[in-house]
Amino acid sequence: RTCDQLRCTACDFRVSLFDDYIWDQSCDYLFFRNNMPELNKLRAKMIKKKGARAYACQCSWRSISELTDLQTDQQLRWVCGKH
Repeated sequence: RTCDQLRCTACDFRVSLFDDYIWDQSCDYLFFRNNMPELNKLRAKMIKKKGARAYACQCSWRSISELTDLQTDQQLRWVCGKH
């Protein structure tokens, strides 16, 4: 089960998620800083991958292909934004 209301405590941005996509390896901090949350600009670095999910806020991003506990990633500062 995935929270769809994730919020980043580092940049105070809502975490966007995109089903069936992963991020291109060339993605970097400035790409997300300059393009979040505009989907038409983000698509430039999105790769279609069935069953995967791409997550991003303005300062962090992840591509997930299998069940993963994001709380174990010490670099992420994503928390539930409450439902």
